[in-house]
Amino acid sequence: MRRTPLSAILFGPVVLFGLIALPAAAEPPAIATVTITAGREPVARKLDKTVHDVSAMPRAANGTAQDVLQSTPGIAVSADGRISVQGNPQVTVLVDGKPTAVMAGEERAVALQTMNGADIASVEIITNPSAAHQANGGAIVNIVLKRNRKPGARAQWRASAADHGLWNTGLSGDVNGNRFSVHGELGVRRDGTLKTRRSAVDWTDPPSGRTGQARQASEVFVRRTVESAAAGIEYDLGAAETLSLSARHNARRSRPLLDTLNVVHDEAGARIYHRISEGPNEQTDGSASLAYSRQGNGTVLKTIVQRSRTVTLVDKSYRDVFVQPVHADAFSHGSTRSARRLDQATLDWSRKSGQGQWGMGVDLQDEVNELANYQAAVDPVTGAETPDAGTTNAYDVATTLSAAYLTHLARGGKWEALLGGRIERMTRRVHPAGGTSHAAHWRAFNPSLHLRYAASEWVDLTLAYRRSLQRPDSRDLNPFTTYVDAQNLSRGNPSLEPQVLASWEIGADVKAGPLSGNLGAFYRGSRDTVTDARTLAGNAIVTGKQNGGRARSAGVTGALDWAPRPKLRLGMDGGAYRVMLFTPDGRGMVRQAGLSGYLNARVTCGLGDDDVSLDAHMQSAGMTPLARHGATSSVNVTWKRRLTRTLSLTVNASDIFDGSKRTYRTRTNSFHQEGFDHFVARRFQVGLLQTFE
Repeated sequence: MRRTPLSAILFGPVVLFGLIALPAAAEPPAIATVTITAGREPVARKLDKTVHDVSAMPRAANGTAQDVLQSTPGIAVSADGRISVQGNPQVTVLVDGKPTAVMAGEERAVALQTMNGADIASVEIITNPSAAHQANGGAIVNIVLKRNRKPGARAQWRASAADHGLWNTGLSGDVNGNRFSVHGELGVRRDGTLKTRRSAVDWTDPPSGRTGQARQASEVFVRRTVESAAAGIEYDLGAAETLSLSARHNARRSRPLLDTLNVVHDEAGARIYHRISEGPNEQTDGSASLAYSRQGNGTVLKTIVQRSRTVTLVDKSYRDVFVQPVHADAFSHGSTRSARRLDQATLDWSRKSGQGQWGMGVDLQDEVNELANYQAAVDPVTGAETPDAGTTNAYDVATTLSAAYLTHLARGGKWEALLGGRIERMTRRVHPAGGTSHAAHWRAFNPSLHLRYAASEWVDLTLAYRRSLQRPDSRDLNPFTTYVDAQNLSRGNPSLEPQVLASWEIGADVKAGPLSGNLGAFYRGSRDTVTDARTLAGNAIVTGKQNGGRARSAGVTGALDWAPRPKLRLGMDGGAYRVMLFTPDGRGMVRQAGLSGYLNARVTCGLGDDDVSLDAHMQSAGMTPLARHGATSSVNVTWKRRLTRTLSLTVNASDIFDGSKRTYRTRTNSFHQEGFDHFVARRFQVGLLQTFE
């Protein structure tokens, strides 16, 4: 099937909206690059989002983007990179307001764990996105990067060292003239994580009545080298026009040696063996964007064209060493290569009206995911490889999204309302190598509503609603069976449909002198929910995907910040919610219900040249379809001392009580599984930051 080039799709809407907007000029759009200035409010609550200024967060100086997000109120980040916002695990991560290839799918966790926290100016949390955003079914976390627009030249050098021989160093700088500015950065990071896993599975094959057990245990310290570079150029074409070009590149590589102990009991007897694997894990990603904006007279026009790409390779040589019964070692080779390319073009236009503002825009995305899986037995004498036809395969998923939105912000008296509607058309094609393509099309109209009422000088009441679609992950569309480990296989479903989600929120925002906070309640629901479908193939568990589930959650959230003195700030936020899941399992529907919650606390204190901060996080036990997981916690302490006017020292102690271990338990009609994953996040790190002006 031949696909229409993105440039051809883009031409008509861009010309149309350009003709509408060009007679007038513009002011910056809703999400823009932030200028770092002194005296900014640490938390700004707006009609459709909450903005947290993290530019001076002590933990960010040595930390990663994951550390910054974990320390941001309302966001929970597990040690292995899973993100949730106020209990909602469906989260889209943007960088400077736009999606990138690396911030989708399984690659996102590694990207956040290796992105420098010191580069982040602010974090925007959008729990119920307006129609102007392509939310992909959930909340949005927007990472806004630092840019200093003060005239002149300046640079920063940072370096830190941690236990286990880990370190990072980086250099960034910018030059700003009257009409021309340049920004660039280079960095090298050596990081790593100790990963410990245990799993116990008891299975039953209902048709035959066969039973069996499998136990797995492993421990590995993954050491990763990360190289990053970024550059940006901005030129003022005139008093109201700006043209900018930016590019970013990252390369990550590791070579872990993993020894997994397997103990299997079935009708063939007991087998004990070590599966030893070694080989490279590589991930490269890059992005480039060209942006044009025109502003003035209450009108905004901004258009962006962006391309991003990420490529991941996991290549392993396996050796099975048998303990019981004893026989010759077995050798095999496996690899998985994935590539994602995202081309996007957006045009946003807005104009102030008598009592508000009109906004409209076009969003065009062309995404291609390519995956290739290889598994083969290796002859120990000749080294010849015999591919396994059942788990060697390749396919690609091409998705084209065309969307247009219209919003209206109206103000009258004590009321403020943001109304929006978004029309989306999505085309998806799954093409297996050597197989038949699966094509599907969807159209949807998704409305949004945000209301705010000024009940008094210090209390605002809010209401928000959003309906949206969530696309399945490309790996869930795999029409083949792929190898995971000796007891687990994965199988996708190319016929999966998007999930339909709706969300309501009501709340009250309070600000009275040094006190500020909010209290709210929410309800979220989804249908056609994608869930796991597990079957048995021989002695291995095959995990597939299916639509047909439903999910409901409702709860309350709250946050409180108190700043009794300029350099003393205390805060706390948390939530409690009830979740109900309806999941197909075998011939029936399984209903699950339970309570979950989270709690975050933070203290920041400044004493002369010293700043000390503490943040603590607790995530209660929760559940996923047919499974439950245990509670986790994290306590982090940071001390930052200003040595000179331009030199500072930062000391971090992360997860000091080692609370990142996550237990899990799964119950289906064919097997029971229990175990834990422990991504050890406990670190002690010392760093320096030197500025040059």
